[in-house]
Amino acid sequence: MPVDCSTPVGTSGTARVSGTRSYEISAEDAAGPFEALPKEIADLAGRPAVGYESLLEKLAERFHTSPAFLQSLNRHVSLAAGASITVPDVPPFDPQLKPQRSPDNNSSIEVTREGELRVRSAEGALLFYAPASSGSEHDPLPPGNWKVTGVSWLPVFHYNPALFWDADSTDKKTVVAAGPNNPVGVVWVDINVPHYGLHGTPEPTKIGYVQSHGCVRLTNWDAARLASLVTVGSPVVFK
Repeated sequence: MPVDCSTPVGTSGTARVSGTRSYEISAEDAAGPFEALPKEIADLAGRPAVGYESLLEKLAERFHTSPAFLQSLNRHVSLAAGASITVPDVPPFDPQLKPQRSPDNNSSIEVTREGELRVRSAEGALLFYAPASSGSEHDPLPPGNWKVTGVSWLPVFHYNPALFWDADSTDKKTVVAAGPNNPVGVVWVDINVPHYGLHGTPEPTKIGYVQSHGCVRLTNWDAARLASLVTVGSPVVFK
Protein backbone atom coordinates (compact mmCIF):
# COMPACT_ATOMS: atom_id res chain seq x y z
CA MET A 1 0.00 0.00 0.00
CA PRO A 2 1.65 3.29 -1.06
CA VAL A 3 2.39 6.05 1.40
CA ASP A 4 0.63 9.35 0.74
CA CYS A 5 3.64 11.70 0.82
CA SER A 6 1.40 14.76 0.87
CA THR A 7 0.50 14.00 4.48
CA PRO A 8 3.24 14.54 7.06
CA VAL A 9 4.31 11.99 9.61
CA GLY A 10 2.43 12.58 12.84
CA THR A 11 3.92 13.10 16.28
CA SER A 12 3.04 9.50 17.14
CA GLY A 13 5.46 8.21 14.53
CA THR A 14 2.78 7.04 12.09
CA ALA A 15 2.35 8.09 8.47
CA ARG A 16 -0.96 8.64 6.75
CA VAL A 17 -1.42 5.99 4.07
CA SER A 18 -3.82 6.21 1.15
CA GLY A 19 -7.03 4.33 1.91
CA THR A 20 -6.77 4.97 5.65
CA ARG A 21 -8.24 7.28 8.25
CA SER A 22 -7.73 8.23 11.88
CA TYR A 23 -9.57 6.49 14.71
CA GLU A 24 -9.55 7.32 18.41
CA ILE A 25 -9.62 4.28 20.67
CA SER A 26 -12.51 4.57 23.10
CA ALA A 27 -12.64 3.51 26.72
CA GLU A 28 -15.21 0.89 25.72
CA ASP A 29 -12.79 -0.50 23.11
CA ALA A 30 -10.00 -0.82 25.64
CA ALA A 31 -12.17 -2.23 28.43
CA GLY A 32 -12.26 -5.74 26.96
CA PRO A 33 -12.58 -8.23 28.51
CA PHE A 34 -9.56 -9.83 26.84
CA GLU A 35 -8.33 -13.30 27.63
CA ALA A 36 -5.77 -15.68 26.12
CA LEU A 37 -7.49 -18.74 24.68
CA PRO A 38 -6.27 -22.30 24.17
CA LYS A 39 -5.67 -23.30 20.56
CA GLU A 40 -7.38 -26.70 20.69
CA ILE A 41 -11.16 -26.76 20.21
CA ALA A 42 -11.65 -29.35 22.94
CA ASP A 43 -9.97 -27.02 25.46
CA LEU A 44 -12.46 -24.21 24.77
CA ALA A 45 -15.30 -26.13 26.43
CA GLY A 46 -16.82 -24.62 29.54
CA ARG A 47 -15.88 -21.02 28.83
CA PRO A 48 -18.81 -18.56 28.98
CA ALA A 49 -17.57 -16.80 25.83
CA VAL A 50 -14.71 -16.86 23.33
CA GLY A 51 -14.05 -13.18 22.77
CA TYR A 52 -10.98 -11.31 21.60
CA GLU A 53 -7.62 -12.10 23.14
CA SER A 54 -6.31 -8.54 22.93
CA LEU A 55 -7.21 -4.98 21.99
CA LEU A 56 -4.95 -5.34 18.96
CA GLU A 57 -6.90 -8.35 17.70
CA LYS A 58 -10.22 -6.55 18.29
CA LEU A 59 -9.17 -3.42 16.41
CA ALA A 60 -7.60 -5.38 13.54
CA GLU A 61 -10.81 -7.32 12.95
CA ARG A 62 -12.94 -4.19 13.31
CA PHE A 63 -11.03 -2.63 10.43
CA HIS A 64 -10.74 -5.74 8.25
CA THR A 65 -7.02 -6.31 8.58
CA SER A 66 -4.36 -8.30 10.39
CA PRO A 67 -2.78 -7.38 13.72
CA ALA A 68 0.62 -7.24 12.03
CA PHE A 69 -0.55 -4.73 9.41
CA LEU A 70 -2.34 -2.58 11.96
CA GLN A 71 0.84 -2.49 14.00
CA SER A 72 2.84 -1.49 10.93
CA LEU A 73 0.51 1.48 10.43
CA ASN A 74 1.00 2.56 14.02
CA ARG A 75 4.63 2.07 14.93
CA HIS A 76 5.53 3.48 18.35
CA VAL A 77 1.86 3.98 19.27
CA SER A 78 0.60 2.44 22.51
CA LEU A 79 -2.86 1.00 21.97
CA ALA A 80 -4.92 2.45 24.81
CA ALA A 81 -8.04 4.51 25.38
CA GLY A 82 -7.64 7.99 23.93
CA ALA A 83 -4.89 7.08 21.47
CA SER A 84 -5.37 8.15 17.86
CA ILE A 85 -4.41 5.45 15.38
CA THR A 86 -4.39 4.99 11.62
CA VAL A 87 -6.80 2.33 10.35
CA PRO A 88 -8.03 1.11 6.95
CA ASP A 89 -10.94 3.25 5.72
CA VAL A 90 -13.61 0.53 5.73
CA PRO A 91 -17.03 0.12 7.38
CA PRO A 92 -16.19 -0.99 10.96
CA PHE A 93 -17.11 -4.56 11.88
CA ASP A 94 -18.73 -5.22 15.26
CA PRO A 95 -19.52 -8.82 16.25
CA GLN A 96 -22.30 -7.60 18.53
CA LEU A 97 -24.25 -5.98 15.68
CA LYS A 98 -26.31 -8.45 13.70
CA PRO A 99 -26.21 -7.43 10.02
CA GLN A 100 -29.40 -6.02 8.55
CA ARG A 101 -30.95 -8.04 5.75
CA SER A 102 -30.48 -6.66 2.23
CA PRO A 103 -33.69 -5.81 0.32
CA ASP A 104 -32.59 -8.17 -2.49
CA ASN A 105 -34.23 -11.49 -1.52
CA ASN A 106 -33.28 -13.34 -4.71
CA SER A 107 -29.50 -13.47 -4.45
CA SER A 108 -27.46 -16.62 -5.04
CA ILE A 109 -24.05 -17.86 -3.85
CA GLU A 110 -21.30 -19.39 -5.96
CA VAL A 111 -18.19 -20.96 -4.44
CA THR A 112 -15.27 -22.41 -6.38
CA ARG A 113 -12.68 -24.93 -5.29
CA GLU A 114 -10.07 -22.25 -5.96
CA GLY A 115 -11.39 -20.31 -2.97
CA GLU A 116 -13.59 -17.63 -4.50
CA LEU A 117 -17.06 -16.75 -3.23
CA ARG A 118 -19.47 -14.58 -5.20
CA VAL A 119 -22.99 -13.42 -4.44
CA ARG A 120 -25.12 -12.40 -7.42
CA SER A 121 -28.51 -10.77 -7.78
CA ALA A 122 -31.39 -12.45 -9.57
CA GLU A 123 -30.30 -10.50 -12.69
CA GLY A 124 -26.74 -11.83 -12.40
CA ALA A 125 -25.11 -8.64 -11.12
CA LEU A 126 -22.18 -9.16 -8.77
CA LEU A 127 -23.18 -8.03 -5.29
CA PHE A 128 -20.25 -9.33 -3.27
CA TYR A 129 -16.91 -11.09 -3.70
CA ALA A 130 -14.66 -12.58 -1.03
CA PRO A 131 -11.74 -14.99 -0.77
CA ALA A 132 -12.60 -18.21 1.04
CA SER A 133 -11.13 -21.47 2.28
CA SER A 134 -13.25 -24.22 0.76
CA GLY A 135 -12.76 -27.89 1.49
CA SER A 136 -9.60 -29.98 1.55
CA GLU A 137 -8.15 -33.26 0.36
CA HIS A 138 -9.81 -35.00 3.30
CA ASP A 139 -13.09 -33.06 3.14
CA PRO A 140 -13.60 -31.87 -0.45
CA LEU A 141 -16.25 -29.33 -1.33
CA PRO A 142 -19.31 -31.26 -2.60
CA PRO A 143 -19.98 -29.94 -6.14
CA GLY A 144 -23.59 -29.30 -7.04
CA ASN A 145 -26.60 -27.08 -6.53
CA TRP A 146 -27.70 -26.59 -2.94
CA LYS A 147 -29.68 -24.03 -0.96
CA VAL A 148 -29.51 -22.07 2.28
CA THR A 149 -31.59 -23.64 5.06
CA GLY A 150 -30.82 -21.21 7.86
CA VAL A 151 -28.64 -18.35 9.09
CA SER A 152 -27.44 -18.28 12.72
CA TRP A 153 -25.79 -15.19 14.20
CA LEU A 154 -23.28 -15.70 17.03
CA PRO A 155 -23.80 -19.48 17.05
CA VAL A 156 -22.46 -21.91 19.61
CA PHE A 157 -20.30 -24.65 18.10
CA HIS A 158 -21.06 -28.31 18.65
CA TYR A 159 -17.71 -30.06 18.40
CA ASN A 160 -17.89 -33.69 17.29
CA PRO A 161 -14.37 -35.15 16.94
CA ALA A 162 -15.75 -37.95 14.75
CA LEU A 163 -16.21 -35.38 11.98
CA PHE A 164 -12.59 -34.15 12.14
CA TRP A 165 -10.02 -36.36 10.48
CA ASP A 166 -7.24 -34.74 12.52
CA ALA A 167 -8.99 -34.76 15.92
CA ASP A 168 -7.12 -36.09 18.94
CA SER A 169 -8.22 -39.62 19.85
CA THR A 170 -8.96 -38.46 23.40
CA ASP A 171 -11.30 -35.62 22.35
CA LYS A 172 -14.95 -35.84 23.30
CA LYS A 173 -18.06 -34.09 22.04
CA THR A 174 -18.38 -30.63 23.52
CA VAL A 175 -20.02 -27.25 23.02
CA VAL A 176 -18.05 -24.02 22.49
CA ALA A 177 -19.67 -20.72 23.46
CA ALA A 178 -20.43 -17.95 20.97
CA GLY A 179 -17.94 -15.21 20.15
CA PRO A 180 -15.56 -13.98 17.43
CA ASN A 181 -13.03 -16.67 18.37
CA ASN A 182 -15.61 -19.46 18.11
CA PRO A 183 -14.41 -22.12 15.61
CA VAL A 184 -17.10 -20.96 13.14
CA GLY A 185 -16.77 -17.27 13.96
CA VAL A 186 -19.78 -14.99 14.25
CA VAL A 187 -22.16 -16.57 11.75
CA TRP A 188 -23.19 -19.95 10.37
CA VAL A 189 -25.03 -20.16 7.03
CA ASP A 190 -26.50 -23.65 6.91
CA ILE A 191 -27.11 -25.52 3.63
CA ASN A 192 -28.89 -28.75 2.75
CA VAL A 193 -25.73 -30.86 2.94
CA PRO A 194 -25.14 -32.55 6.32
CA HIS A 195 -22.28 -30.97 8.31
CA TYR A 196 -21.54 -28.35 5.63
CA GLY A 197 -22.05 -24.61 5.87
CA LEU A 198 -20.55 -21.20 5.19
CA HIS A 199 -19.15 -19.46 8.25
CA GLY A 200 -16.66 -17.11 9.86
CA THR A 201 -13.33 -17.92 11.48
CA PRO A 202 -11.18 -17.07 14.50
CA GLU A 203 -8.11 -16.89 12.23
CA PRO A 204 -8.78 -14.45 9.36
CA THR A 205 -5.15 -14.38 8.20
CA LYS A 206 -5.43 -18.03 7.14
CA ILE A 207 -8.33 -17.52 4.74
CA GLY A 208 -7.29 -18.59 1.25
CA TYR A 209 -4.08 -20.17 2.54
CA VAL A 210 -5.21 -23.00 4.81
CA GLN A 211 -7.84 -25.54 3.79
CA SER A 212 -10.99 -26.11 5.82
CA HIS A 213 -12.59 -29.23 7.24
CA GLY A 214 -15.04 -29.23 4.34
CA CYS A 215 -17.00 -26.04 4.98
CA VAL A 216 -16.62 -22.67 3.31
CA ARG A 217 -14.72 -20.40 5.70
CA LEU A 218 -14.60 -16.58 5.47
CA THR A 219 -13.27 -13.77 7.61
CA ASN A 220 -15.82 -12.71 10.20
CA TRP A 221 -16.42 -9.38 8.47
CA ASP A 222 -17.04 -11.11 5.11
CA ALA A 223 -19.24 -13.76 6.73
CA ALA A 224 -21.34 -10.98 8.27
CA ARG A 225 -21.71 -9.33 4.87
CA LEU A 226 -22.71 -12.66 3.33
CA ALA A 227 -25.36 -13.16 6.03
CA SER A 228 -26.92 -9.82 5.09
CA LEU A 229 -27.31 -10.88 1.44
CA VAL A 230 -28.89 -14.34 1.72
CA THR A 231 -31.95 -15.93 3.26
CA VAL A 232 -33.55 -19.35 3.59
CA GLY A 233 -33.92 -20.76 0.10
CA SER A 234 -31.08 -18.79 -1.49
CA PRO A 235 -29.37 -20.99 -4.13
CA VAL A 236 -25.82 -22.15 -3.43
CA VAL A 237 -23.58 -23.54 -6.17
CA PHE A 238 -20.33 -25.35 -5.38
CA LYS A 239 -18.11 -25.90 -8.39
